[in-house]
Amino acid sequence: MRFTRLLAVGLALVVAASGCASDPSLKDAAAELQKDTQRLEIDDVFKNSSKKLRILQRPDKDIPCDKDKFKRVLRVTADYERKSSDIDGHLDLAQGLMENTLVQVLGYKLNFDFSQTDAEDGRFIYGEKENPEIKVTVYVTPDAPTWRLHAMTACLPR
Repeated sequence: MRFTRLLAVGLALVVAASGCASDPSLKDAAAELQKDTQRLEIDDVFKNSSKKLRILQRPDKDIPCDKDKFKRVLRVTADYERKSSDIDGHLDLAQGLMENTLVQVLGYKLNFDFSQTDAEDGRFIYGEKENPEIKVTVYVTPDAPTWRLHAMTACLPR
């Protein structure tokens, strides 16, 4: 009986410890956001100087966001040169290119908002990664810079 009780307690401790180990840390999320920054910088689309990729804020500083928790932020702009006066066509191409980059190059899952399909004043792209949790928002605008990307980790303990 004592052996069974000790086995149950030991098993409970192992399960609890393994659950804690799988929780993402700020270190993991920050490393993933740093990789996203590097992937953008070396991506064939954005390493082209005509895209004018600018890293406005690198994810290298902890930003307090809750008691004993922090987040990291990446802010980027880039431009997609407009080839014609067709604003809707320009936004369609720019949006499609960025959605492809977010999914294929950076590994985000997109949340589509079909209400913006033909909006000519700009469009938002929303995406996320689950482990570690990172959310990205890209504003696609007809004016330069075409893309305004903001990615942020969840509020996590160090």
